[in-house]
Amino acid sequence: MNKPAATSPFHPRNRHQGRYDFAALTAAHPPLAVKVRPNGYGELSVDFADPEAVMLLNQALLKLFYNLNWQLPTGYLTPPVPGRADYVHALADLLASDNGGVVPRDLDVMDIGCGANCIYPLIGNAEYGWRFTGTDITAEAITVAGQIVASNPGLQRGVRLRRQKEPSAIFAGVVHKNERYHAVLCNPPFHSSAEEAASVGQRKTRNLGLGKNAPLNFGGHHNELWCDGGERKFVGQMIAESVTHSDAIIWFTSLVSRKENLPALRDQLRDLDAYEVRIIEMAQGQKQSRFIAWTFQPPATRAKRLKR
Repeated sequence: MNKPAATSPFHPRNRHQGRYDFAALTAAHPPLAVKVRPNGYGELSVDFADPEAVMLLNQALLKLFYNLNWQLPTGYLTPPVPGRADYVHALADLLASDNGGVVPRDLDVMDIGCGANCIYPLIGNAEYGWRFTGTDITAEAITVAGQIVASNPGLQRGVRLRRQKEPSAIFAGVVHKNERYHAVLCNPPFHSSAEEAASVGQRKTRNLGLGKNAPLNFGGHHNELWCDGGERKFVGQMIAESVTHSDAIIWFTSLVSRKENLPALRDQLRDLDAYEVRIIEMAQGQKQSRFIAWTFQPPATRAKRLKR
């Protein structure tokens, strides 16, 4: 494979280091080959403004690195696989900090809003063997995610899916009585309205040199891209509801795209007497990302529930 850069922007355990090895990727997923061509610098690449090319690249990445079959209908959010993997690995480090520095394997994790792409359960199960419960508010997303799980032999033992039938709730109804989870992860809807999502999408298409009616290369249904109040309100609701489930779940975590939202979220957690709050920074190229993590359980209790 191509030699990674000396200082990789990704987590050290992230498989997606250095430049894409298109020879290996097209060997793993031959349909990608028709989209690979030299870019302006004479290096092999794909047109990242082409939704089909982005989809084929994702399929190749998931096949090459995780031996996963992955198919997503047109219009759904196509996640950047390397960045999603970083969240999984950083979460593993967080859990390892309660386990003598060893990443625990025998875990149950909940993905709030797994979406049709189901990307976090796929990577988390492949990398660490974690058992996932993925939730989503739309039946269509659960159906598509279920098809992805079913297309990979043995994955149904590691990933189960539940529809959140009450859109105003996050945990109620999907965390069942007497269930215990070691962690929750979430990639909340970023935008606060359809208009904001459309405006940002149009700006991205302009930056890519496309016409205003060009399709978004990453896709996305409305509940994947925006919700009333955006990520600040969504994560705030997660925090408010987490108190009720503080015994059932050790670590609650969520991506926070806008750094300016962190002070208010920290204040909310302080007011609710969270035992510990951490901000985990992640750097992916020029993009800065992070997630907020909180727990209501002391270290001794957390360690007791984790297995090496």
